[in-house]
Amino acid sequence: MCGIAGFTGADVVPALARPVLGRMIDTLAHRGPDAFGFHCDPGVGLAHARLSIIDLETGDQPMSNPAGTVWTVFNGEIFNHVELRASLEAAGHTFRTRSDTEVIVHLYERYGDRFVEHLNGQFAIALWDRTRRRLVLARDRAGIRPLFHARAKGRLWFASETKALLAVLPECAAIDPLALAQALTYWSTPEPGTIHRGIQSLPPGCLLAIEHDGSETLTRYWDWTFPDAADTTPARYHGDIESATAELRALLVDAVRLQLRADVPVGAYLSGGLDSSGIVALVRGFTDTPVRTFSVAFDDPEFDESAHQQAMVAHLGTDHTTLRCSRRQIGEAFPQLVRHAEVPVLRTAPVPMMLLAGCVREHGFKVVLTGEGADEVFGGYDLFKEAKVRRFWARQPGSRLRPLLLQRLYGYLPNSPVRNPAFAQSFFGQGMEHLERPVFAHAPRWATSGRALAMLAPELRAAIAGWDPLADFERTLPAGTMAWSPLARDQYVEAKSLLSGYLLSSQGDRAAMANSIEARFPYLDHRLVEFANRLPPSWKIRGLNEKYLLRRALAGLLPDGILQRTKQPYRAPDCQSFFHDGEPLDYVADLMGGDRVRAAGYFDAAAVGRLFDKCRAGRATGFADNQAFVGVLSTMLLHDQARAAAGRQRYAA
Repeated sequence: MCGIAGFTGADVVPALARPVLGRMIDTLAHRGPDAFGFHCDPGVGLAHARLSIIDLETGDQPMSNPAGTVWTVFNGEIFNHVELRASLEAAGHTFRTRSDTEVIVHLYERYGDRFVEHLNGQFAIALWDRTRRRLVLARDRAGIRPLFHARAKGRLWFASETKALLAVLPECAAIDPLALAQALTYWSTPEPGTIHRGIQSLPPGCLLAIEHDGSETLTRYWDWTFPDAADTTPARYHGDIESATAELRALLVDAVRLQLRADVPVGAYLSGGLDSSGIVALVRGFTDTPVRTFSVAFDDPEFDESAHQQAMVAHLGTDHTTLRCSRRQIGEAFPQLVRHAEVPVLRTAPVPMMLLAGCVREHGFKVVLTGEGADEVFGGYDLFKEAKVRRFWARQPGSRLRPLLLQRLYGYLPNSPVRNPAFAQSFFGQGMEHLERPVFAHAPRWATSGRALAMLAPELRAAIAGWDPLADFERTLPAGTMAWSPLARDQYVEAKSLLSGYLLSSQGDRAAMANSIEARFPYLDHRLVEFANRLPPSWKIRGLNEKYLLRRALAGLLPDGILQRTKQPYRAPDCQSFFHDGEPLDYVADLMGGDRVRAAGYFDAAAVGRLFDKCRAGRATGFADNQAFVGVLSTMLLHDQARAAAGRQRYAA
């Protein structure tokens, strides 16, 4: 893992580019503390901060082909670089290193912009074609590694994180009102948008080419796609469930095998659930690689899964470390998380993952495998089952029995809406009018999180008057979505909202890279995603049993208590983390005070004050209050951190 930054434009002079590149890459030192590299040509400047994982001796970047006509800086890993190197050498290409980076420049020489189609990995790539004077930016299929860009001062600027862009473009720091509303509703800003006006994110599975004349071409080379519900062509999986189980296990084994490739030791997260336990079991059962496991535990029994974690440690016999996390630790570390996430967050859950990554680093590891992605790929969330029940209910809306199926969901929540049947029918009955829309499953969630919009200042509410969050998100969806099965639609929206915008970002890449840790995600190997997307929905959710085929594929590797355990999403204490014995942490009291809220201009000070008092009194028990409080606080932290950074830039100038 690494950090990359740079720019292209007709006015770029190598002698003047180097100091600017230095200002950008210095902000990304946490992503790559092992080495820094630069390359400048007329028209381009490239910078790299390296976290050494593969080819520790000769893998420094920027890296070129032997002729020096193609240069790249790259963040991530190409897991199939060994196989790609062999095929390229057979075709006459000569390599000077063992690095996966060098494969990129040779693939570009051979295939042009279609080089990305050959990569199995997680990556953000910037490639300079000196002969054609063009810059190519590319991002991995699932959006695991970030890549941002901006047009300003006659140049195209890019970087792994927005802080590197703001170091040279402080005018882009302003938070866009619509983007803030989107983040508070969807948990993220739909790509290519970002929270900052003037900065864009390169969407997952996309390649952006900037030609010598400044013109741009954006190409989507991959996406989550599903067969039409009535499809009988080979796009649909035609094997039986036994062959599908065998094929899935083989794919899982190969994905894990590829993602263990490193010249440094590899660890793994172990949450106690099916997904991470499955990854560790596959490592132990099908490879010779020793694996060190790490987990986070909580003082609060509501969130703690340490009993299940220890059961897996005993079953697999791993050398294991548990990090116990208190509410106070979460509250005190929250500003650091926001500084790295660079977006408003609605939950504190990324904080313990950031602290766990720090623990991994302290034990001498740079790489961890994680189970993220299995729920999105194989239908693991209660949201998917909830939508299935709600669709079943909608066919007989007057039924008193059908909504009772909802009682089988959300059993892990002490204040679950399903505990009161009358309330459950009212809560889950909302949004039924959207039954024939692709966002049907997500409408209740977004209605809950969107209640934070009531906290916005009157001026911002006026700026987004008439905004329809459902229609807004639907505009980002591909044509033909409604021809997919209902589960496929739900999976696609989840992949494009929560997965890429929050789980792989705030809780994934940013939480790990804050401590110079590379997280790897075997379940998001694109071959696994493509295989799973062809499966019948009933092989993912059978009745109300989630991840049915994945459980079959992992049978025999895990104890029955883990294999059959119902999904319990990873969570952490939210607003309780910011108050202790009725007193707020000092920075919380400061930022949420009326004068600071009014000065920032994003929120209504009176509404925030009422929410603050409610949380302080311990009366915020539902998702809506908790998410609103954390969303307001994280936005205020972003504003405060941006002002401080702008002050440093003025001082440096």
